[in-house]
Amino acid sequence: MATILFFSRACPDVCLIAEGIARSLARDAAEVLSATDGPEAVPSAAAVEVMAEAGVDISAQRARCADDIRFRDIDVIVRLSANGAVPERPVLPGEPTPIHWNVIPPSIASGTAPASAAVLRPCRDEIGPLISQLFERGYLEAVLSARAMSHAVLDQLSEGIIAHDASGRITCFNRAAERITGLSRNEVMGRECRDFFEGGLCKGHCALYGRDVPAGPEPLTHIVEIPAPSGETRLVEMTVHRTFSRKGEILGVVASLRDFTREHAMARRLGEMENFSGIVGRDAKMLAVFDLIRNVADADVPVLVQGESGTGKELVAAAIHNESRRADKLFVPVNCGALPESLLESELFGHVRGAFTGAIRDKKGRFELADGGTIFLDEIGDVAPAVQVKLLRVLQEGVFERVGSSQPVKVSVRVISATNKDLKKEIAAGRFREDLYYRLCVVPIVMPPLRERRGDIPLLVAEILLRYAPPEKRGTLRVSPAAMDALLARDWPGNVRELQNALQYALIKVQGSVIELADLPPYIPGGSPPAGRKAERRRRFKLDVESVRRALKDAKGNRSEAARRLGVGRATLYRFLDLVGDLGV
Repeated sequence: MATILFFSRACPDVCLIAEGIARSLARDAAEVLSATDGPEAVPSAAAVEVMAEAGVDISAQRARCADDIRFRDIDVIVRLSANGAVPERPVLPGEPTPIHWNVIPPSIASGTAPASAAVLRPCRDEIGPLISQLFERGYLEAVLSARAMSHAVLDQLSEGIIAHDASGRITCFNRAAERITGLSRNEVMGRECRDFFEGGLCKGHCALYGRDVPAGPEPLTHIVEIPAPSGETRLVEMTVHRTFSRKGEILGVVASLRDFTREHAMARRLGEMENFSGIVGRDAKMLAVFDLIRNVADADVPVLVQGESGTGKELVAAAIHNESRRADKLFVPVNCGALPESLLESELFGHVRGAFTGAIRDKKGRFELADGGTIFLDEIGDVAPAVQVKLLRVLQEGVFERVGSSQPVKVSVRVISATNKDLKKEIAAGRFREDLYYRLCVVPIVMPPLRERRGDIPLLVAEILLRYAPPEKRGTLRVSPAAMDALLARDWPGNVRELQNALQYALIKVQGSVIELADLPPYIPGGSPPAGRKAERRRRFKLDVESVRRALKDAKGNRSEAARRLGVGRATLYRFLDLVGDLGV
């Protein structure tokens, strides 16, 4: 049995008259309701009189407030209003099928309210034939058939479809969504996904509540992890389309879900995975980093990212934040090595007015700004001992005081730190607190240097060119085989950052659509393609004792300068010297 709702924003009597006529014609083939925008309404004496003349008693009817009705239980909603009163808007999957009848409310027609019996009779006579046609000429059956067909089509899709309105209430949940999430539509319809998934199904990427969501209708695609009924974790690719009114107001979202857990596992085994949360790489060491990021994202424990300068430690920190439940809050980076001790304490914890010369007003620190989100402490190995003590308290208790204040400030912040130093050596030298190290390094992530994952260089080159090439060359610019051989042969002491700088240099020099060897910076020598590790080692060590001795003499023993004069990387020169021993320079 279908459920039909008659709705009028201007006049409750119109709703109650329509409901009375519909019930007299439906003969139990449909449940008929009426609703208005205001509180529960009863028919006026004039409306009861008008309908009594037609043999229909509406004295006991009540028009309920629309906010009290669960629209997911309605099949068809008939809006009764003057022409243009109801704006055109897309209908979300699962919402009632809308029908709009241009009926002028009696209060508008007469210019008075409440309406008299004289003006309600024409209203009844206008609505009556419309309702008769709806029930007796097959219109209602056609609408219900189309609605049932659309539901059947959604249930046949292999992708999960979830729709919810602007208030977050789910209006559609197809069979594939049940299979992927392990939830039944009966338990989720009309409720928010936040009721079933911690942080919401989209976590921090929610199209309604998330930060940095574009204002336009562009679809949003991201990867989320959801717990399966069997206990394991499923990786789901979610694409969200937002719907807007003609005024630009968001009406709701439609999300499609694709379970690609097996596909991801296969790509992982075959080494075909090339990107994760903006980090490029398919080397086994990088794939292990991707797995660790995914595993630690929702653990909400401190993470220490270690690696040489330029390996992408901040990208890892941002990826952890973006994959976590805190993604809808701020990610606040702080370069601890760039600030002196006196400024770093104020930058991290804030200060009150008059705390020191120049403190003319209260200022929030980075920890307060990151409350609910993530703070990234880069170059943590450069922090002075006095600041280390305050950091230890924040990690232990989530409490600190602003500079110049004794008032404690409590925050909930995920701490991710990074360093290119060996903190255990710093501890042995007395420059870093051992207790702070163990607080920061609950989960260590080591970023491999670029020279240990040379197979990622072509991927990185393609990504960098796509990002920094001029618009007219984007997607068409390529690197010649000779130039690529030279890039593969270099040891990259500056890692990915140095590679990026080298390609930006090449983009300035290149004239055509191919970057040649001559377009690369002068510190990158040419070379033949490496053919296996032995061939690579022979080519790398193609140095002779005399030329190395002469270069070291000219550079006055400076090995970095000698390497530059020889046209090789520092690591190459160091390995050669380890092989031949002291040259007596």
